[in-house]
Amino acid sequence: MGVVIYPPSSRAISPDQLSDIFDGIGPETQRVALFVDPEEDLVNRVLASECIDLLQFHGNEDQDFCESFGLPYMKAIRVRNAIQALEEIAAHPAAQKILLDKYVEHAPGGTGQTFDWDIAAELVEVSATPIVLAGGLDEKNVVAALESVRPAGVDVSSGVEQSHRIKSIKKLKSFIQGVRSV
Repeated sequence: MGVVIYPPSSRAISPDQLSDIFDGIGPETQRVALFVDPEEDLVNRVLASECIDLLQFHGNEDQDFCESFGLPYMKAIRVRNAIQALEEIAAHPAAQKILLDKYVEHAPGGTGQTFDWDIAAELVEVSATPIVLAGGLDEKNVVAALESVRPAGVDVSSGVEQSHRIKSIKKLKSFIQGVRSV
């Protein structure tokens, strides 16, 4: 379960909301905080909540920055092509996971757009780091995405919304059923 800690995003929350959001979430659920080129202080404020298990970086953060917080991290790669994505994956050998998302100029992610799953499948095959697929996934295409790409996981946000920022329980259940069916 993830939260966006990126103030320009319309889905952003503040670090002060973390305890309320994750209250009642058991230890079997990994709790993720998503950042885009954050200031060190912002990450430390989030970590002070003691609510987060994994950091997710969607900007131009280098490996040293990502590792400096002492928690596992997932590095998001905005895929333009296989060569560029492989170079970025190689720059983060300590990442616990790599998230693949569509490259959209001037957008760090969260566009709700798919990209070439053949490239994603190729990256899954050659990467030593587990790959998480993102970008335009919803309850209608998640099975096809999983079957064609075979990622270690999937990431969804707008694809399970009934309206902007409001998740649909029906869409979430359908999405999860699709994931479990594969």
